[in-house]
Order: sequence, then structure tokens, then C-alpha cells
Amino acid sequence: MKIAVAGGTGAVGRLVVEVAQSRGHATVVLARSAGLDLVVGHELATVLDGVDAVVDVTSTSTQSGKASEAFFGGVTRNLLGAERAAGVGHHLALSIVGSDRAPFGYYAGKALQEQLVSSGPVPWTILRATQFHEFAQRMFAQFTVGPLSLVPTMRSQPVAAREVAERLVALAEGAPAGRPADLAGPEVLQMADMVRAYATAVGRKPRILQLPLPGGFGKAMRDGTILAGPDADHGTQTFHEWVAEVARASA
Repeated sequence: MKIAVAGGTGAVGRLVVEVAQSRGHATVVLARSAGLDLVVGHELATVLDGVDAVVDVTSTSTQSGKASEAFFGGVTRNLLGAERAAGVGHHLALSIVGSDRAPFGYYAGKALQEQLVSSGPVPWTILRATQFHEFAQRMFAQFTVGPLSLVPTMRSQPVAAREVAERLVALAEGAPAGRPADLAGPEVLQMADMVRAYATAVGRKPRILQLPLPGGFGKAMRDGTILAGPDADHGTQTFHEWVAEVARASA
């Protein structure tokens, strides 16, 4: 089959493309670096001609709810409109566990994305996953100043990005499934411990300062709202196995 991957040059998108090709599928990358601005949406219907399924793993770096809604709303509307025009039979969106229960900041855009997809004109599947192992790496990179790392007080259930990619391709190979089981990592950890372990793996020893963030989203980060429920599926790679890979690569 022919699978288009929106955001196919990103951290997860590259893995979706790789997994799809390893299973014998033709792939089309939808990304700005491939000459397609998904926010603008020009020529999308032409590019999607002959595509069987679109997997949307686009992302944005903003933490503003308004900006997140603008990005995911624009991209989703453009994709769904082009898919309908091109006769695409399956739209898959990667969302986040807890986006419906804590629609704040970045999650606000994901909540809007889910609403648009589930009420849209194209048969759909929405897979919610927890944060990837690499989330700790991003936290460390963004919030480390000299010897100090500022880390939000947060419980996380990190999952391997490749396992998410494999699940997305498996879903693309099947019929539209609506909302299949969420996909989470095999363990619940404190973000401060994750950042400390990652920093150690790359030869750094910062002082970790946990900060309880204010507002509804800060509360959701602490109280388990963004953790998977009892009916979720679980990946197999632990965060510490991933960290060991990072350490070997950094040696």
C-alpha cells in the first residue's frame, strides 16, 4: 500500500517511514523540508493522489494553547480536505494520552486535532501515546542553565518512539479503528529522575531542581492525569534501556 507521513522528517516521522518501507509499503513524506507546507496546504490533494492512508505525526515546539490550536487546527483541516479530494480512505493521527483530560498549552492543540479528525469526512484512527523516552532529553536541553537543570514536578510513563511508529504502521495496514487502546511505556517514573539519568548518560552532572508548575496542566503533570489508564497497551523498552543506548552512543 501507499502511506503518506505528515511530519515524516521528524523524530517519530522518520521512524514511521522506515518501518513502513521495511514492510514493503511505498511512502510519501509530507513536510516543509520536502517542499510541502502543511499549514498552508497548497497542492496537497495532488501529492496524495493514489495514497491509501495518511499518518499524521506532525508536531510544533510551542507551549501556547492558542498557537498549538492554530498549528494543529490548520494542519488537520488541510490534510482532511486534501484527503477527501484525493479519495484517501484512512486518516491516522498520533495524539497524546491525557489530551482530552488536560487540554492546556500544547495539549490544547492535540485536543482540537482529535475533535476535527473524529468529526471529519475521512475514516479515521487516533492513537494516543505517552511521552517518548526522548522527552527527558528535550527537557534537559531546554531547561539546563550552567550546572542547574529546572525540571517540572511530573510523573511520566515514557514509551519508545520506535514502538509507537510500529503501532502506527500496523494500524495503517488495517481498517480505520476509531480509538484503539492507548500505547504507554512499561513503567511510571518521575521526570527529575529521568533527566538525571539522561544527563549522567551523556557525561553531565547537573543539579536538578524540581518545580511544581501552576495551573491545570501543572496539576495534571503531578496527579497522574497524563498517565495511561488500565486498558492501555504497553511497550517493552524501558527508559533505562534507552538511556543505556544513549550512554553507549556517547562513549
